[in-house]
Amino acid sequence: MERLCGSGELGSKFWDSNLSIYTNTPDLTPCFQNSLLAWVPCIYLWAALPFYLFYLRHHHLGYIVLSCLSRLKTALGVLLWCVSWVDLFYSFHGLIHGSSPAPVFFVTPLVVGITMLLATLLIQYERLRGVQSSGVLIVFWLLCVICAIIPFRSKILSVMAEGKISDPFRFTTFYVYFALVLCAFILSCFKEKPPLFSPENLDTNPCPETTAGFFSRLSFWWFTKLAILGYRRPLEDRDLWSLSEEDCSHKIVQRLLEAWQKQQNQASGPQTTAVEPKIPGEDEVLLKHRPKSKKPSFLMALVRTFTSSLLMGVCFNLIQDLLSFINPQLLSILIRFISDPTAPTWWGFLLAGLMFVSSTMQTLILHQYYHCIFVMALRLRTAIIGVVYRKALVITNSVKRKSTVGEMVNLMSVDAQRFMDVYPFINLLWSAPLQVILAIYFLWQILGPSVLAGVAVIVLLIPLNGAVSMKMKTYQVQQMKFKDSRIKLMNEILNGIKVLKLYAWEPSFLEQVEGIRQSELQLLRKGAYLQAISTFIWVCTPFLVTLITLGVYMWVDENNVLDAEKAFVSLSLFNIIKIPLNMLPQLISGLTQTSVSLKRIQDFLNQDELDPQCVERKTISPGYAITIHNGTFTWARDLPPTLHSLNIQIPKGALVAVVGPVGCGKSSLVSALLGEMEKLEGAVSVKGSVAYVPQQAWIQNCTLQENVLFGQPMNPKRYQQALETCALLADLDVLPGGDQTEIGEKGINLSGGQRQRVSLARAVYSDANIFLLDDPLSAVDSHVAKHIFDQVIGPEGVLAGKTRVLVTHGISFLPQTDFIIVLANGQVSEMGHYSALLQHDGSFANFLRNYAPDEGQEDHEALQNANEEVLLLEDTLSTHTDLTDNEPAIYEVRKQFMREMSSMSSEGEGQNRPVPRRHMNSLEKEMPVTKTKETGALIQEETVETGNVKLSVYWDYAKSVGLCTTLSICLLYAGQNAAAIGANVWLSAWSNDAVEHGQQNNTSVRLGVYAALGILQGLLVMLSAFTMVVGAIQAARVLHAALLHNKIRSPQSFFDTTPSGRILNRFSKDIYVIDEVLAPTILMLFNAFFTSISTIVVIVASTPLFIVVVLPLAVLYGFVQRFYVATSRQLKRLESISRSPIFSHFSETVAGSSVIRAYGRVQDFKVLSDTKVDNNQKSSYPYIASNRWLGVHVEFVGNCVVLFAALFAVIGRNNLNPGLVGLSVSYALQVTMALNWMIRMISDLESNIIAVERVKEYSKTETEAPWVVENNRAPEGWPTRGVVEFRDYSVRYRPGLELVLKNLTLHVQGGEKVGIVGRTGAGKSSMTLCLFRILEAAKGEIFIDGLNVAHIGLHDLRSQLTIIPQDPILFSGTLRMNLDPFGRYSEEDIWRALELAHLSTFVSTQPAGLDFQCAEGGDNLSVGQRQLVCLARALLRKSRVLVLDEATAAIDLETDDLIQGTIRTQFEDCTVLTIAHRLNTIMDYNRVLVLDKGVVAEFDSPVNLIAAGGIFYGMAKDAGLA
Repeated sequence: MERLCGSGELGSKFWDSNLSIYTNTPDLTPCFQNSLLAWVPCIYLWAALPFYLFYLRHHHLGYIVLSCLSRLKTALGVLLWCVSWVDLFYSFHGLIHGSSPAPVFFVTPLVVGITMLLATLLIQYERLRGVQSSGVLIVFWLLCVICAIIPFRSKILSVMAEGKISDPFRFTTFYVYFALVLCAFILSCFKEKPPLFSPENLDTNPCPETTAGFFSRLSFWWFTKLAILGYRRPLEDRDLWSLSEEDCSHKIVQRLLEAWQKQQNQASGPQTTAVEPKIPGEDEVLLKHRPKSKKPSFLMALVRTFTSSLLMGVCFNLIQDLLSFINPQLLSILIRFISDPTAPTWWGFLLAGLMFVSSTMQTLILHQYYHCIFVMALRLRTAIIGVVYRKALVITNSVKRKSTVGEMVNLMSVDAQRFMDVYPFINLLWSAPLQVILAIYFLWQILGPSVLAGVAVIVLLIPLNGAVSMKMKTYQVQQMKFKDSRIKLMNEILNGIKVLKLYAWEPSFLEQVEGIRQSELQLLRKGAYLQAISTFIWVCTPFLVTLITLGVYMWVDENNVLDAEKAFVSLSLFNIIKIPLNMLPQLISGLTQTSVSLKRIQDFLNQDELDPQCVERKTISPGYAITIHNGTFTWARDLPPTLHSLNIQIPKGALVAVVGPVGCGKSSLVSALLGEMEKLEGAVSVKGSVAYVPQQAWIQNCTLQENVLFGQPMNPKRYQQALETCALLADLDVLPGGDQTEIGEKGINLSGGQRQRVSLARAVYSDANIFLLDDPLSAVDSHVAKHIFDQVIGPEGVLAGKTRVLVTHGISFLPQTDFIIVLANGQVSEMGHYSALLQHDGSFANFLRNYAPDEGQEDHEALQNANEEVLLLEDTLSTHTDLTDNEPAIYEVRKQFMREMSSMSSEGEGQNRPVPRRHMNSLEKEMPVTKTKETGALIQEETVETGNVKLSVYWDYAKSVGLCTTLSICLLYAGQNAAAIGANVWLSAWSNDAVEHGQQNNTSVRLGVYAALGILQGLLVMLSAFTMVVGAIQAARVLHAALLHNKIRSPQSFFDTTPSGRILNRFSKDIYVIDEVLAPTILMLFNAFFTSISTIVVIVASTPLFIVVVLPLAVLYGFVQRFYVATSRQLKRLESISRSPIFSHFSETVAGSSVIRAYGRVQDFKVLSDTKVDNNQKSSYPYIASNRWLGVHVEFVGNCVVLFAALFAVIGRNNLNPGLVGLSVSYALQVTMALNWMIRMISDLESNIIAVERVKEYSKTETEAPWVVENNRAPEGWPTRGVVEFRDYSVRYRPGLELVLKNLTLHVQGGEKVGIVGRTGAGKSSMTLCLFRILEAAKGEIFIDGLNVAHIGLHDLRSQLTIIPQDPILFSGTLRMNLDPFGRYSEEDIWRALELAHLSTFVSTQPAGLDFQCAEGGDNLSVGQRQLVCLARALLRKSRVLVLDEATAAIDLETDDLIQGTIRTQFEDCTVLTIAHRLNTIMDYNRVLVLDKGVVAEFDSPVNLIAAGGIFYGMAKDAGLA
């Protein structure tokens, strides 16, 4: 270097300490200024160049048009290049004219000139690649300015000293250079316009981050606008920015799917040959020893997908870790400075400044790292949700049986969330060891080998923590099992709540849930105690390490002196280790939980998928549409085949009926044609597009029109035809929004018949080639069935000419079919045309002779058209939905209901703006929302609470925890921090102890007291953690119990208007938060709060001047906190509200997956799910940014604390001892973290305490009447006769709606059999529900045996009546539990009931007998069998009053006859009220009640009514009975 500077005017010294350090006016040597200082920016730019070019190559955003700004920047670059060359030429000029300039005058201008040229070219290259603000160049210009400031000062100082300018030319060029560099820096801070052709141009509300300048991105200033908006008014959906392309679901999920596909290919690569043969034999034994094929690893797929973000995070983290060790070194120099009175004062100010700069750098880099890693965690969750969703669309039915909907939803909600939570800490795995090693290295420099004692403690504690976390993992796994089963049970309870109420079975299920909850809480408690022990270990670790290290240091050598530098520098180094070590237990428990989740997801993704090749779609024998050749099918590999050796050929355009008794495999045959079953052997061919109408209609939660169109473009003519033929037009007149009416979850606001007709209309509209109709006519009234057959299915219908496979129980339609397939026990027993089968005289013919009405008067003679129209209209006119189908409404009723809803919604929003009243429909953007649509919504928007979380919520939680517990936790924390301050003040005093003869006195006392204070602190920590655990578990128990008890007692109307997903969300997500999230959040908040307070106390005590800045800093902190909390809370709320639709849509998809696949809509549903996930991401992304924005601003406050603590220490150095300075600055260095955590925890607490608010909200909803009224019990054995009397009885569904039954007065004698008939919506079901008090009277009363039912408890009433409901609902559990949940009946009773219900043969063939496990919703029984189980329930109860609600709709005639026979014999002396679809079942009843629009139209014996020729006569004539 000195050779470069030459011997001339610069002098040959490169560095001179006397000039630069030991002086009161420091300066650098001219040689240093002209060489290294001038080269620093150049070195930086050339070093960054290759990486930057690589980055630009791969990020092309479109080019930016040449603007004035760009021209100016380029001009400045060129000028700077010229200035450097002028300098260079000046040196050559000097060389020619005899003066010999030093070599550095040639080298530096050359290097600087070339670099300036490079910078100019970069400006243009960036413009072409679409970079709006270049960080690389901003840093370069900034370095240029900083490096030029020193010569700027030096030159002025030297001129002032010498009184003249020694080299006017270079003096001038330097100042020109300085001015240009400064301008270049200022200009580079402005950003360019957005590039042309960039997607931002199309975006209505793009994320400002993409266009933000460098400094704005660095400090997250781009978020400020949203923070201010969120502070002014609660944020709404429209305020959220749209997602950038690389954050969108479809992009991310696709990447992960490709990686997972690769993993699967690798895993299945070499092992393709080792397929196990179907029949165990020798081969199998030989194959046993093959190596097991390795499973594809989901973890590897994730790593492959997100490598680049991972690496970026690693780089940021590394820089931040290294930076964190600078401050302790600066502290060490500061303490030396304070100890040395002769040191120049500027040293102190420089140190304070450097500490501030170093802290600020650390802050900026840390938050870039966090931003990178949290956004990545969000993408991770998105990817997992997408992959699980896509898998759920293709899993086989056997897998579906094994994992319930609840479990699959858990994979999406809980398990994906776990990945998101643990990912930000993942870098600790390498960063923690790195920090520990670096800290030990620096500590060794200070304390020598004694450090090893401290390290030993750390190492010894690791296995201890390992043991604790392993134990926690086992608890975690068990707890997940309990949680799954609790959610599954809750899901079933919510789905079957009506049945539970009708049977008065709530207590049995309440007990089951509470049992599971009890076990869950026990595990939680154990886990939390372990967590408390683990916390204790970690809080004590840094302290123990300090204590042992210092103890050993003092003990090894008496001459070792503990001074302030050693004490506080080692303390701040130990504090650095403390953070990664504190995070490690969180990381370990997070990793243990995530590994459980990983395994669950991996197992799910490895499950069997439906074989798309199972059904041959391309080739088929000519002339046929469907062929099955020797087909054997099963629902699951481990079950016996359901269908075997089928040989069926269906010609194109044929209408084929499939008939047979209950459970013979009719629906299975349809599923086999759809490819839903596992094919064991044979071949199936289906040629052409398929439309499928399942036995139980699957209706989506969207408008009726969207349900019919099902993703196809609108064709008005075809649409109109579909509605007309499926008899839906009359319904549309009645529905409040016409075809824009929104249908609730599971079609809740349509009657069973309407649902089935919508499902059929969907098939008709699809215009497919092949129609698979699984008993679509059973759910509708007989004349509607006839209309639909004639207009749609039959030879004259709109589907004539298409291939139709119709599963049916209706005999009257069989003569019109082309041929009939008769199934028995999973085989084809006969096949042929109607007449051929009759002549064949097989079982089918016998069956027909018994059941078919008189052949002479065939009931398929066409009625006059006009007549039929009238009937149809009457059928649907009052489409009041039977409440059995949950959501009733007459036109006006529904309108009124909508009005109520809308007012409720808008009150809930409180913002006086139009509320988007449609529930979860992501296609909204594409559909012009008409006025009718507004009135068509049924389900109230989930209300978003706005504004501050009310104090009452905290008070509620504190009460649930227990007030004494809450108080003691606060006191314990205060005590713990007092102990910590005491220990450090003691250390400070010790370090100031005088040194005599090279050693300090009474070190043992000092060490003893220090140890005592530390141990006290540890004990208080443990106590507070234990107290918190006790309180939190107590609160979790109380809150869940209140929620559960309230929900079980909510009236039916609540469940009709609230989606089950929303209630389930309370039981899963919110209860999870209360169980596992709130307590740790509160603990951390206390920690941060007390640390911050103690820091302020310590600094003010040591440098009282600090009080001056406390106030302004506190104000700034308060401001940031207010802005942040308001915005982040609302973002969190928006996030949780946009989360429910993801899971609702998912469970809806799983339920309808067979329909979705049949119509080939899989792709569209993936898009739909992605849209919902993206919607959720739109609120998650700003939430992440808000945390970074907060971090940068709050840490700035913290860095100011460091700056002022150091500054005041320097100012007051004359009357401060080194110990106090060490104490105050080492505390200040910790405060940044605490301040940040404090706001984060306050806000987390606010976000999470919302769970308490939501649970409380649903724990306080209105409940139904008491189950038992103690002083008004029903007499023993009531009712004895079964006399039912309605006196002037009226009822409405909810207050404010119209009456459904009006002034009903009738008297039914004991033992009388009464049939109830009427058009859909006449109030038939409502009447039966009033009997059970599911609906409460508006006026009038009901007497049973002379007792007013309104006076007794609901359970006393309901347990004495029996109903066989329309929808047969079973719960997962044993058959015995489904028949007798309270265990009141003996084994003989149950078998007798099964025998009478014609189920005993089925049950006795099951290996488990009565302990046969019913699947969720009874899915492993056919609908007919489920109906028979309901009959068996009724037979067990055998009460005096029996209500039959269209119970026979889904049963074939033979079984129907058996049931009717059973009812006639077994309930001979009971009062039977039957709501009938098939009139032939009630023709022999004593009387028939005809209801019309809620009033009694006719009430007499069937014979008299037919003779009278009224409404009943018309219906009987229709059914061919009159």
